[in-house]
Amino acid sequence: MAESAVKFLLDKLAPLFENELQLLRGVREEILYLRGELERMTAFLRVADAYEESDAELKVWVKQLRDIAHESEDVLDEFTLLQAHDHGEGLYGSIHKLSCCIKNTKARYRIASELRAINSRIKKISEVHKRLRHKFNMAEQGSSSKSAGYLLEDHRGDALLLEKTDIVGIDEPIKQMVGRLVNGGSGREVVSVAGMGGMGKTTLAKQVYDAAEVKKHFKLRAWITFTQSFKLAELLKDIVQQLHQAIRSPVPQEINSMSTNQLKTIIKDFLQKRRYLIVLDDVWHLYGWDALKYALPNNIYGSRVILTTRNADIASTTSTESGGEVYTLEPLPPVESWELLCKKTFQGNSCPPHLEKICNSVLRKCEGLPLAIVAISGVLAAKDKRRIDEWEIVGHSLGAEIEGNDKLQDLKKVLSLSFNDLPYYLKSCFLYLSIFPEDHLIKHMRLIRLWMAEGFIEEKQGKTLEEVAEDYLNELLNRSMIQAAETTADGRVTKFRIHDLFREIIISKTRNQNFATIAKEQNVTLPEKIRRLSIHNTLQYVQTNRCASQLRSLFMFTVAEKPSLQRLFPAGFALLNVLDLQSTPLNVFPVEVVNLYFLKYLSLRDTRVKTIPRFIGKLQNLETLDLKHSRVTELPVEILKLQHLRYLLVYRYEFVPYEDFHSTYGFKVLAKIGALKSLQKLCFIEVNQGGSALLRELGKLVQLRRLGIVKMRKKDGKALSSSIEKLSKLYALSITSVEEDEIIDLQHLCSPPLLLQHLYLRGRLEALPHWIPSLHSLVKLYLKWSRLRDDPLAFLQYLPNLVHLELCQVFEGDTLCFGAGGFKKLKHLCLDKSDELRCIEMEVGTMPCIENLIIRRCKSLEKVPSGIEHLIKLKLLKFFDMPEKLIKTLLPHEHGNDYWKVAHVPEVYVTYLREFGWEVFSLEGLSETQISSQPSSVMKSIGTGWK
Repeated sequence: MAESAVKFLLDKLAPLFENELQLLRGVREEILYLRGELERMTAFLRVADAYEESDAELKVWVKQLRDIAHESEDVLDEFTLLQAHDHGEGLYGSIHKLSCCIKNTKARYRIASELRAINSRIKKISEVHKRLRHKFNMAEQGSSSKSAGYLLEDHRGDALLLEKTDIVGIDEPIKQMVGRLVNGGSGREVVSVAGMGGMGKTTLAKQVYDAAEVKKHFKLRAWITFTQSFKLAELLKDIVQQLHQAIRSPVPQEINSMSTNQLKTIIKDFLQKRRYLIVLDDVWHLYGWDALKYALPNNIYGSRVILTTRNADIASTTSTESGGEVYTLEPLPPVESWELLCKKTFQGNSCPPHLEKICNSVLRKCEGLPLAIVAISGVLAAKDKRRIDEWEIVGHSLGAEIEGNDKLQDLKKVLSLSFNDLPYYLKSCFLYLSIFPEDHLIKHMRLIRLWMAEGFIEEKQGKTLEEVAEDYLNELLNRSMIQAAETTADGRVTKFRIHDLFREIIISKTRNQNFATIAKEQNVTLPEKIRRLSIHNTLQYVQTNRCASQLRSLFMFTVAEKPSLQRLFPAGFALLNVLDLQSTPLNVFPVEVVNLYFLKYLSLRDTRVKTIPRFIGKLQNLETLDLKHSRVTELPVEILKLQHLRYLLVYRYEFVPYEDFHSTYGFKVLAKIGALKSLQKLCFIEVNQGGSALLRELGKLVQLRRLGIVKMRKKDGKALSSSIEKLSKLYALSITSVEEDEIIDLQHLCSPPLLLQHLYLRGRLEALPHWIPSLHSLVKLYLKWSRLRDDPLAFLQYLPNLVHLELCQVFEGDTLCFGAGGFKKLKHLCLDKSDELRCIEMEVGTMPCIENLIIRRCKSLEKVPSGIEHLIKLKLLKFFDMPEKLIKTLLPHEHGNDYWKVAHVPEVYVTYLREFGWEVFSLEGLSETQISSQPSSVMKSIGTGWK
């Protein structure tokens, strides 16, 4: 982690030399010396970061260097702050400028003095570095990798020695894998097993490897275990030895003097005409597979390779290129988790009733991770079953137990190895997740914007910062470090979560490295210097009389009290980058923000703030202004000074109960909005008062990726079309008319953005815009109030990448036809409120990938869609507020004419409206159940459907 801090500091140093006149004599020399020393030591930091946990001296050295990097960054930012001071205009401005010059000169001498003090410490650290250089050399050569790998290898050994009676939950995967190995194709296939550390990959592979059917089928077998810094020659020698032992043949003596290429040739020749099974356990990087794959011949004898890995990318790549298969291990379900806990904690006996609540609480934190359940069971097994207080301590302070209990060191090491293997640029990103509360679902774009504000995202040629951040997120996902919590129909992950035990590990690391401080309900002792502070639940116990001059980020989660920044930090926090006050009971804009020159991220989302003061224009570095679901409806003209602003979110949704939809309210946009050249997202702007001149301004925002417009009028369609044609990077576009019957006129649009993936049009359409069928990148299309007379499906069905389609009050005809071969990738379809619709036809071969089908409020529809039985991948079918006649045909009794058509669908939900209430039918129970006399529009709030 010191490497991240030092590289971040070096990036900040570079601009200071672009304008040499800003550097006072003395300051320049000190900065030059500081940069030179840090650059010299950066090369060794990556190694030091990886091995600091196993070497006390290295750990101290890394901490000292990290502290110096942070202090240097603060001093340099103070220097930058002096240069950026706004003196005002006129006589007052001149007097103020003279006064500041005197003060600044003194401040610069103070800064030069602080830099000299830092550099004297750097010299001492440099001397220590020279003494430690031999350790760096050993580590780089891989000699010291054993110290980092001992515990993992011990744990692997345990997994290889487990009896089948000690294992739960993998009988079915064993059966599937054995079948795949024995009955697969004739070529060499790679069967990959992927999952996070501790999920049981090695255990599963070993059980399959030792299965009697596998032993009989594969006479030649070898098991190879990788480490993070493996030596290829040693692995190749191991394979040669195991293969010769398998056929009781003497191992060639000359292998010890062979090169890696010679060893590969021996292995390939040996296996060329034989059926073999090779297990490559715990492959960390793709180059591990690449280094071995050409030694394992792709013969015609049905040979197999089992590869276990924490990285989903490696699993997918290796299996795909050989026509193999990937088995992704999922967490144990609750029943099997409980079985494993009882087996290990109570030696197979049942859990005493008075301990069940505590054991369930512990299991929730384990989240189905077998290694965690086994490790924590070992701790619980040693507790007195009569002392419930001892058991509660383990449940309530699992983080402390992981840190201090020897029985949990295997678990800690296995999880920590995944962290240690991260490249330096991902370590800060991953540690950052510790700021979020337990079980918090982390929104995808919120996290990306925060990472950018913190400076964690490195620039890459040809990519935006957002695209690089997406790569970071995907890499963490592929490494099983984070989990997808919510995804869209097109596979886009919208929310993430982190495993509770991973969270405990990184909270410990953030505390030890002073990366972030978490203040919860209980009294907390805040460190002397705080860089990031995340306050959870209450401000009552957070008393900070300490200096907050180093504070870079402040977050508040589920805080009920009105936040007073002045009380929390009476001395101020001039270097703050991130201020996230989302969902706090804040009524007015916090005036303390006025002097935060470095502020890049400001969130007042879900607050009661109504107005934004004019001094917002002073926040020259602001990138994100998030006012979603606040009370703000207009912005001051000073907002146009924020030339770095990338995200401007000012809108709220309000649910319209009897119409069952959300109405969107935006803000009155400024006439010269085109001045904000850096904007990537602008949502939602009211355009009914600005007219065509305002819409033409949008054409200047050429970086826009997401644009939301409300209160659109027909007469402004030409101006909007002209602007949209200039927004070549547009990814998502939402347009809502000023009234339901107002026409959205986009027929003037000739060259739509080719990258457009999400399109939302709410308003009357005279005809389906002619350019929509040309949107080959379109993934999601939402049309509402269109009231088209012609069937739109004929124009939409050949969109090659359309996955999600919603049509509400779109078609006024009586028949919709889904033609054969159409909608090849569609997974989600919703048809809503088509009052004249009487018939839906689905030809054989249409929508081959459809999974969710929802039909709502189509009061004239009398029959189940013809051909629905051909939708063999359909998982969920909903008929909401439909005619009673249609619903009756679905019941499997004397009226059940169409029940057989939907019998293959796992989940079917049906409701219909009666004069005094609404009915929900259970298809499986052959019954009709009166649920309530509530109107059907509140159905969503009553809960889930009935099956």
